Amino acid sequence: MTCMEWAKAFGAPRHVAQTTLKDGTWISTVWLGIDHSFSGGPPLIFETMVFPSKDNLREQLYRRYTTEAEAKAGHAQIVYDLKKAKKVTGDSDAASKNP
Repeated sequence: MTCMEWAKAFGAPRHVAQTTLKDGTWISTVWLGIDHSFSGGPPLIFETMVFPSKDNLREQLYRRYTTEAEAKAGHAQIVYDLKKAKKVTGDSDAASKNP
């Protein structure tokens, strides 16, 4: 990816997936645009974060991934785990393509 391609991609919507549970918990998965593997290893360029709500962005949990497929699977697993732990049913899913 050239610098210009990266700049265009970085300016585009970066959500891979987002889910709001009935209790308001917001799970957001994004393309970071910058490698967050600070201690080496494969590049970590996707991240899922869990927040109390869209209005309360106090991070409760995060996971990072190398590929979009891993990020989507990780997002789904976190949603599943939270629903199971909270015994919550139903949610509002919104997804968009990676830039």
